Amino acid sequence: MHLTLERDLEGDELLDLYASVGWSAYTRTAEDLARAVANSTFVVSARDDEGRLVGLARGLSDDVSVFYLQDILVRPEHQRQGIGRDLLATCLDRFAHVRQKVLLTDDDPAQHAFYESFGYRRTSDFEPTPMTAYVLVSS
Repeated sequence: MHLTLERDLEGDELLDLYASVGWSAYTRTAEDLARAVANSTFVVSARDDEGRLVGLARGLSDDVSVFYLQDILVRPEHQRQGIGRDLLATCLDRFAHVRQKVLLTDDDPAQHAFYESFGYRRTSDFEPTPMTAYVLVSS
C-alpha cells in the first residue's frame, strides 16, 4: 500500500471508490466529486501495488484554528488492514498544530471506537460543560 498526497484525482476513480462504500449523497457526478477533492485543503490517498485507488482522506482547514475531516474511506475489501488508521494519522500529523480537529460520522459503535482511539470525543462528553454541534445539510 502506498500513501500519496494528491488532489488532482480522476473523477471516475473517485466515483468508483465512493460507490464502493455506498457514499452517493454528494457524489452526483464524477466532475463534481473531482472538483470537491481538488478544492480540499489536504488530500491523502492510498493505492495498492497496481495503482488502484483503495482509500482516501480529505479535509479543509484554515491551518491555524480548525481542521475539518470531510471524508475518510477505504474500499470494503481493504478495510481492517490499517489503511484508514494510516490515512487519518497522516491528516492529524499534518495538522497537529491546529487547535480543533472536527469531523462528523455515522452513529456506529465501530466508528466511535476508531475515532476515539485517536483521541476524538463526542461533544456531549466534554466537561465541565458539554458542547453541541449543529449541522445544516441541503439535499
